Amino acid sequence: METATRSYLVTGGVRSGKSTHAERLLRDHPAVTYVAPGPVPDPAADPDWAARIAHHRARRPAGWRTVETGDVAGAVAAADGAVLVDCLGTWLTAQIDAANAWDAAADEIHALVLGHLDALIPALAAAAGPTVLVTNEVGLGVVPEHRSGRLFRDLLGIVNQRVAAGCDEVHLVVAGRVLVL
Repeated sequence: METATRSYLVTGGVRSGKSTHAERLLRDHPAVTYVAPGPVPDPAADPDWAARIAHHRARRPAGWRTVETGDVAGAVAAADGAVLVDCLGTWLTAQIDAANAWDAAADEIHALVLGHLDALIPALAAAAGPTVLVTNEVGLGVVPEHRSGRLFRDLLGIVNQRVAAGCDEVHLVVAGRVLVL
């Protein structure tokens, strides 16, 4: 990892290899705080999602500490070294779920998300060590049929732009190949 680069945003489509790439960026760091901001799955309710989480957990080095929380800003601020956040899409979903805001007016949901970003962006800038954030690239497909899908796509686009603006590098992963933007 280059010493001049302190923060990365890694984006790409589903199963593009973005999480594996993000983990490789921090492989030389002995202690990494892995922030998982999504819901902890109930294996009985969603065995596929639980299996995906288990696969991610098994792939992490033993010295990495996992923090499962929706408070990404707090987890980044509390970390004393390298941080990997996987992923901003699940973080966004968790924020809207926690506020029970999926049916709220669009401007209310935007304000909610921008408020969380206003806490996250400074925490990333002040992080003690290098940070790598994983996110989904959702703006390349068709317009979703349902309001919640359109809302998620639009909000994640805003999240990605704001976080990318604060990062030293943005990597796009497509079919396991990395493009530095």
